[in-house]
Amino acid sequence: MKNAALSIILLFFISITVVAQDISEWREENRTGIAAETGLLKSWPEKGPALIWACTDLAKGNSSVSFGKNTIYTTGNKGNDDILFALDMKGKILWQTVFGRSWTQSYPESRATPTVEGNRVYCTSGYGDLACVDGTTGKIIWSYKASEIHKGTYGSWGIAEAMLIDDNKVYFSPGGPQTMTIALDKTNGKLLWKSASLNDKPGYVSPILVNYAGKKMLINVSLGHVFGVDVSNGEILWKVAHINKEGGDLIKCVTPLFSDGRVYVTGGYNTGGMMIEIGKDGKSAKVVWTDDVLDVHHGGVVLVNGYIYGSNWLSNSNGNWCCIDWNTGKKMWEQRWNNKGSIIAADGMLYIYDEKNGNVGLLRPNPQKFDLVSSFKVTLGSAGPYWAHPVIKDGILYLRHTNALMAYDIKAR
Repeated sequence: MKNAALSIILLFFISITVVAQDISEWREENRTGIAAETGLLKSWPEKGPALIWACTDLAKGNSSVSFGKNTIYTTGNKGNDDILFALDMKGKILWQTVFGRSWTQSYPESRATPTVEGNRVYCTSGYGDLACVDGTTGKIIWSYKASEIHKGTYGSWGIAEAMLIDDNKVYFSPGGPQTMTIALDKTNGKLLWKSASLNDKPGYVSPILVNYAGKKMLINVSLGHVFGVDVSNGEILWKVAHINKEGGDLIKCVTPLFSDGRVYVTGGYNTGGMMIEIGKDGKSAKVVWTDDVLDVHHGGVVLVNGYIYGSNWLSNSNGNWCCIDWNTGKKMWEQRWNNKGSIIAADGMLYIYDEKNGNVGLLRPNPQKFDLVSSFKVTLGSAGPYWAHPVIKDGILYLRHTNALMAYDIKAR
């Protein structure tokens, strides 16, 4: 009996571990932009790593990819519909499912990356329609018009938030006069709680989940605030104003970075960046430094060995690559290389993707200089910016450009 009981306990803890690790989502591991990959190439051939396959039959979109069991998921849009695509690991489209209404105004292409847990895929449309989709069949398990139901508001470019999974809940921030953030039961889409309103529009940000000061909190960015929510009950624990200096309804779409009680946010359009320190009680926050260098448009940032890397906004068509100190915000370097774009990290290297012409760079994370090792150019995909962020999975670099998805072999041999 003792052995049987021990076996049951072990299976229970193993199952918890599996579930906890069975999530694939926006910006790699815990939304840090850092992939838990090893054994990758430290330099590429002159023409770039080997292209394993390419699929050019997707609907146009700027979503990155996420993964289920032997399946790749991404989104695109056709007309008024946002569509979830499932591909096999060789790039063949298995099925596609309409899951919500696409944004129909400026830049309507889908951009919210699906969040995958086990065999369920959670999607957000440009108008704030949420859906849980069966990852094998493509059938809708539940759907919820969150922004419509909660009188949510929109910035000039709709909704771009990827849902965040936490135990039995998923989170979404419709903003507006009724609430800022809601929690739904991930199994059936039923409302569990809604926070107070910040009387603010949602940003285009996919939030993070952190444990600090004895609290589990969701940290997100609206168009006017950075805020923390107690996920046990929806209480807004703290908020800090993050106002765009240019005024108007501009873009906030960079997922925050968190480390040791501090949160870094940045916004583009001369908003600048700032470091926020959360109080020891978890119910207060203050700004400890600001920077005007790493003013990221929508390419994300990564924290590597005490330094933040990313690209800044100089204009909508222009930006440089930068490195600043996490502790002080001091500029370490600012370097012109093609144009601004997205960034991730893996296995001790940085991967950057120029948004204008599709140049891809491999860098050493060096606070002393822009340390480029290799580069190549993406040539597939229809006209449009290179806005999807790179993703690395099992030694393969996935790059999206509008209707095309490409898989490159970056495993060291």
